[in-house]
Amino acid sequence: MDAIVQGVGGWRGETLARVRALVLGASAGIVEEVKWKKPSKPEGVPVWSEGGIVCIGEALKGAVRLTFPKGAQLADPSGLFNARLGGTTVRAVDLHEGEAIPRQPLVSLVREAVRANLGD
Repeated sequence: MDAIVQGVGGWRGETLARVRALVLGASAGIVEEVKWKKPSKPEGVPVWSEGGIVCIGEALKGAVRLTFPKGAQLADPSGLFNARLGGTTVRAVDLHEGEAIPRQPLVSLVREAVRANLGD
């Protein structure tokens, strides 16, 4: 995961590193892995799980995206979801250059995703 953050570099790498720390700090049981290595993405994709995938991190061309596979089931009182809104299950949060990371709302969303995975 450290290699992914360093490889991205710039504001996207810094944002991914900050988001990573928030996700890992949201629940003591969250496990971080790098999955889905393939020729088109040899570094793989950061994945955080607890009782199932909580969220996936990606550095896109113009954003850092956190994708929540069960996002449509999650309460989002702060309105963080701003991408992949058309589907019936997945939702995502895109963070753009210069934007402040909404720390507490993001931590709350991660905790909500953990609860959804664990059936609480």
